[in-house]
Amino acid sequence: MKQKHYSDLGETLYSETLSNGLRVYLLPKTGFHKSYAVMTTDYGSIDQSFVPLNGSKPVTQPAGIAHFLEHKMFEKADHDAFDTFAHFGGSSNAFTSFTHTSYLFSATHNLKENLETLLDFVQDPYFTEQTVNKEKGIIGQEIQMYEDDPNSRAYFGTIANLYPDQPLADDIAGSIESISQIKPADLYLAHETFYHPSNMSLFVVGRLDPAETLAWIQANQSAKQFAQPAPIKRILPPASQQVIKHKRLSMPVERPKATIGIRGLDDLPTGIERLKYEDALSLGFTLLLGETAPDFLSLYDKGIIDDSFGYNIELQRGAHHVIMAGEADDPEAFETAVLDILDHATEKLATAKDRFEAVQREAIGSTLSSFNSLEAIANQFDDRLYGEASLFDEVSVIKALTMNDVIQTVSQFLSTAGISVQEIVPGD
Repeated sequence: MKQKHYSDLGETLYSETLSNGLRVYLLPKTGFHKSYAVMTTDYGSIDQSFVPLNGSKPVTQPAGIAHFLEHKMFEKADHDAFDTFAHFGGSSNAFTSFTHTSYLFSATHNLKENLETLLDFVQDPYFTEQTVNKEKGIIGQEIQMYEDDPNSRAYFGTIANLYPDQPLADDIAGSIESISQIKPADLYLAHETFYHPSNMSLFVVGRLDPAETLAWIQANQSAKQFAQPAPIKRILPPASQQVIKHKRLSMPVERPKATIGIRGLDDLPTGIERLKYEDALSLGFTLLLGETAPDFLSLYDKGIIDDSFGYNIELQRGAHHVIMAGEADDPEAFETAVLDILDHATEKLATAKDRFEAVQREAIGSTLSSFNSLEAIANQFDDRLYGEASLFDEVSVIKALTMNDVIQTVSQFLSTAGISVQEIVPGD
């Protein structure tokens, strides 16, 4: 088992790739009484078209199938995995993103039994026509709930505007029409292809003994048979820089909502340089539009933005973007002011050098404090996005950044960016 010690964090990460390809990461945390585990497959809502494992012809499955599969994995022929976790004192959940599906539990006791429950139910699918058709109604209600939620419509609508001809334009849950097409055979095919251990990772953090925990996992996996691992052939539409510039939607809201999406059209670096890019972009936007930035305070004092304003930087497989949103009595003034700041980002950052160290220290402190949360560590860990680097390298990366790095990264991101504006205004 490999060990990597991070002196700036006081943490030691243990890792092992099993013979079936499953990547296991163990992080013991002294002083914690709880353990937290996340099992993740590199499979999300955008992976609709692919060549099945051991197949030769590509298939395209309905939008929302990754999320549908996540829902159905807990139900078995004679029990529900939620009940098994509860029996051993574990609390479980799952979530699907554009690129990943994760299953998790937390527990203060019975780590071995809860780990075995997690591994067993994720690797043993069970679907029937009756249970699949029943789930269509349940997820259909969930989709309708999101369609009635202005915040959800603002976020996913902006993503769709930024990537109108890509699978990212489809809601993670799909549509009522798309999920109506899902059959048990589709779910089995997706599971066989994307839930192979070689496409999955298991991260366990908290009160644990690394050698003992790894032995439990190895014993569980060695008792199972899996197909030989093979590279997954994902099929995406041809690369396009098309962006829908503006949309307006009427909904029963009290105040208008304005959302500005910025799609990066630059080529991302690989490995630790990608992590450096993300952290530099984060520092840059904090200097431009963070709560202590002069422009933020000016717009706040003028009433153009308020406490609802925020932004989110997202890097994931195949896409990177920034989403800024807030309620605004005058959406046009909101959009004009924020876009003007972005238009002059390079000049504004050049005059922000005196605030750089404070923002840098704040980012380091925030990263360090996140290591006090088992959930934050496990849920943010991604062993594929940054090559050999991970969130454990983030503190050292942030420390090494310079103001010139920030200016260069933000300028690179914005110089070719595709920008989309969406408004949600009061109406029926």
